[in-house]
Amino acid sequence: MRVLVAEDHRVLARTIARGLRRESMAVDVTACGGEAERMCLLTDYDVLVLDRDLPVLTGDEVCRRLNGLRQRPRILMLTAAGGTEEKVYGLTELGADDYLAKPFDFAELTARIRTLYRRASQPPATALRYAGVRLDPARREVFAHGAPLDLTPKEFEVLHVLLKYRGEAVSQRDLLRTVWDENIDPRTSAVRAIVSRLRRKLGGPGTITADAGRGYRLTPCP
Repeated sequence: MRVLVAEDHRVLARTIARGLRRESMAVDVTACGGEAERMCLLTDYDVLVLDRDLPVLTGDEVCRRLNGLRQRPRILMLTAAGGTEEKVYGLTELGADDYLAKPFDFAELTARIRTLYRRASQPPATALRYAGVRLDPARREVFAHGAPLDLTPKEFEVLHVLLKYRGEAVSQRDLLRTVWDENIDPRTSAVRAIVSRLRRKLGGPGTITADAGRGYRLTPCP
């Protein structure tokens, strides 16, 4: 899941981003409304956490402009204006998908983001099966040849991407863009480390192969 946090309170923005990354979300951050709009035009974000009180180009205006697009991220308004009238205005007049007043509980923010992500996935996410692996995105369960696997959030997300490609190679760059975010160093060994752990958990080195110059692929057992 890829999330953009548009919040001009830099400490709060960093705190939100750090917490969401711990939940295995890829998170980008901006403090500018104009930049938030530009980033949404260039990148397919699943959810935009949008402060209404951004300077220059307000969150309200960003929301209105994005609603004019055929495809846009789900928008979660985040603001200190928590009265009923403000919430109704944000949801009905501005077209936000959800509205959360400050101060908020981080667990609630995370739950609302995940709910928006599920709503944006049409039809609802179904279990993926390939090469003896079954992954259920809704329940976050993984089985390899019928045996349950205990995966870290990043391992789960990398395996999810590999399953979607059903044996086609996925480049390290695509894995970084999908599972991590813009702050990750493209020279990092994070992908290699996650794939190495996944191989062990799936049953051996032949379960995920590396194609030189192309990327990683799930490989059916012979």
